[in-house]
Amino acid sequence: MGVLGKVEVGILREFGVGAVLLGTVLGVLGLGAGCARNNDDGHGGDGLGEAWADDGGLVTPESEAGDAGAGGEVSQAWPGVPHEASDFEVRRVTENASWTVWGAESGLPSWLHGVTADASGNIWVAGGEAGLLLLRPGQSQFERLGLEDGLTPYAESATEAGAEFPVYLDVIAVTGAEANTVFVGYRGRSEAGALGCEDNWDGPAPDASIYKSGDADRVRLVADGSDAPRIEVAHYDISSGPGVVSAEPRGREKVCDIYRILFDARTRSLWFGGNHGYAWGDPDFEPVEGCNGQLDCSGVLEHAHPLLNGYLKEGSSTLSALTGGYRGLALSAAGDLWVGGWFRSQRCLADADGRVDFWTCESQALLGQNQIDWWPDAVADESRPSGRTDDHVSDLAVGLDGALWVGSSQNGLLRRARDGATARISPEAMVDPMVRALAIDPLDGSLWIGGAAGGLTRLTGGQALHYGAGIFGPSLVAGAALDIQIDESQGRRRVLVAFENGGVAIYAGD
Repeated sequence: MGVLGKVEVGILREFGVGAVLLGTVLGVLGLGAGCARNNDDGHGGDGLGEAWADDGGLVTPESEAGDAGAGGEVSQAWPGVPHEASDFEVRRVTENASWTVWGAESGLPSWLHGVTADASGNIWVAGGEAGLLLLRPGQSQFERLGLEDGLTPYAESATEAGAEFPVYLDVIAVTGAEANTVFVGYRGRSEAGALGCEDNWDGPAPDASIYKSGDADRVRLVADGSDAPRIEVAHYDISSGPGVVSAEPRGREKVCDIYRILFDARTRSLWFGGNHGYAWGDPDFEPVEGCNGQLDCSGVLEHAHPLLNGYLKEGSSTLSALTGGYRGLALSAAGDLWVGGWFRSQRCLADADGRVDFWTCESQALLGQNQIDWWPDAVADESRPSGRTDDHVSDLAVGLDGALWVGSSQNGLLRRARDGATARISPEAMVDPMVRALAIDPLDGSLWIGGAAGGLTRLTGGQALHYGAGIFGPSLVAGAALDIQIDESQGRRRVLVAFENGGVAIYAGD
């Protein structure tokens, strides 16, 4: 470690290490609820502050064999936290010159969702209704990009349908890619008295300004030497057009809020984690006028999610599809895709070339043995809220040893070893056990954890380092650290952190 600055040291007792998460084979679940969510309890949102539900799952011996086969011997090493250890040494770091903090004085808005960097070293920030923020190398002020610059939080086909769009923009996710390129996720538009973007298309009064809102953009910064930034934008309409889905001949419109975007440069794949399910995108696609959601031109394959039915409230008599909140996306070294959601998670195994096929993921998601319930429910299927422990997966990260870290905004932090054993991390090890973001540090395999308040935790070398108000200031740590991403564009890694209360912190130390 580098210089820690001032620290306060304490010892805590870790509990729950080594507990094995028992999976439950659910079988193929009933289809009575269909894919459309019936919000008979008024629940149509995805808020991390609400109670969520999680179900039993199983990691099969075959999938574990795939892990070992891809990486040789199955490793039990645990970088950052001693395996089966009972103690963490907690260090509260109150000063550290390796951090740079950006706020309102640098042009950032008062509410943020995410931060990333592209291969050119540009810093991009998801600024919600303020749009997309850009900090170019060598500059000290973020520049705002909005609708007038070409951001597109709605699909072309919606304007063709004659919808009158209100002024609307809500950037909630951003992920860096090649030089001067990022992928941007939007929240769909809502309107008082109308069904939201997930259910509007299937409702009694479809409104294209709602059901065609949200989704994602590819944004490229045009390096033309101009003082003001100029961008080129391609929009991903995450939907299926007429005739694509046999059971829904009108077309399908379910995924609209994009919480996480995973870019895999090796396989040229995008994965979108959204409100109702997850989807695949082509990072190199070019929009085709009039495509209207056809597979050969949309650049999108949608959607998939673990199939589970249950009741949304105790007194309900109507089964609903329990799906939503897919905020966890991570790739293993072998190319396997991990997807984490509100109710269930899923692992999609890569083929021999390390590629994940979307359609295979979709079919696997229907089977109970491919669904994972990190915090097991008392009632596995057709449960009511009292019979569930909702997972609330907020982020996923794969360690250098192949272990999977599972963060939950309600349940804390788990570590799943490559042999399938799952350990709960003591809440006292973290600044805040309500996890909102995770990232693995490529320098040493340590784990960075963003909490709902209080700042950051770094698990490294048997220590739990706490970074709080002494570094970031009281106003930033009063809110959540919603996003942590790693930037290696400048030859040395930087840790990028977005605080919801209007701040970005960048760590360049060891």
